[in-house]
Amino acid sequence: MTVIIDGKAIAKDIRLELKEEINQLKQEGVTPGLAVILVGEDQASQTYVRNKDKACAEVGIHSEIYRYPAELTEAELLSKVDELNKDDNIHGILVQLPLPSHISEDKVIDAISPLKDVDGFHPVNVGKMSIGKDAYYSCTPYGIIKMLEKENISLEGKHVVVVGRSNIVGKPAALLSLKESATVTVCHSKTKDLSSFTRQADVVIAAVGKAKFLKADDFKPGAIVIDVGMNRDEEGKLCGDVDFESAKEVAGRITPVPGGVGPMTITMLLFNTVKSAKLHAAKAVF
Repeated sequence: MTVIIDGKAIAKDIRLELKEEINQLKQEGVTPGLAVILVGEDQASQTYVRNKDKACAEVGIHSEIYRYPAELTEAELLSKVDELNKDDNIHGILVQLPLPSHISEDKVIDAISPLKDVDGFHPVNVGKMSIGKDAYYSCTPYGIIKMLEKENISLEGKHVVVVGRSNIVGKPAALLSLKESATVTVCHSKTKDLSSFTRQADVVIAAVGKAKFLKADDFKPGAIVIDVGMNRDEEGKLCGDVDFESAKEVAGRITPVPGGVGPMTITMLLFNTVKSAKLHAAKAVF
């Protein structure tokens, strides 16, 4: 019988643990602080930022949101990032992507202090992750690892196939799976005979951004299927990169969309912010 992995429940458990840690930090005179910068009127970004603010309030993280019009200059944004880098009450800085076309995302990401890069996008954190060192890991792939950990699923010795090679999900998911001693294959849009790879996998991480792209016959019986996709189907309903209804008849375990990986992403942002606050309180770095 297929087990549906309840990301919402797992995220809730982790947030309860974080709330206890935050209460302890507050007793020591430290309140974790997260600053979010939002430029422009992108609706998906607006919703995501609201959800982040709500999640911060839920666990007791101090949240500051800076909203700017799309006309904000790159220099003005970099100046704000520099100001937040120097603010001891802020332990995490997040600039919501995408940014308007006249602003370089790379420049902005590089400007954030690696010690406050709770999104895990700075080259220093990416570099540390790639050589297996402690760092702030990208929230969605880190959420997948934590989810599997909470489900008592070890990746050691398993064949993990990652479908997608983005810097935000695909590549870090592959690196973090390697860190867990998995054997990893990365597939992408240029991969020939994709299903020949996914059918070998013990674990498939789907992160291609195409609605219901992977079907039941793309998986071997009993495979663990992790769906990172967030798409709309032909009826306008939220769906993942996996055809859930058919795949659940084959998979041993599978994440739904919504309610699977999604809740873990913001949870790991909170996790990284608390981690930063603890390091700051201890005057330590990794």
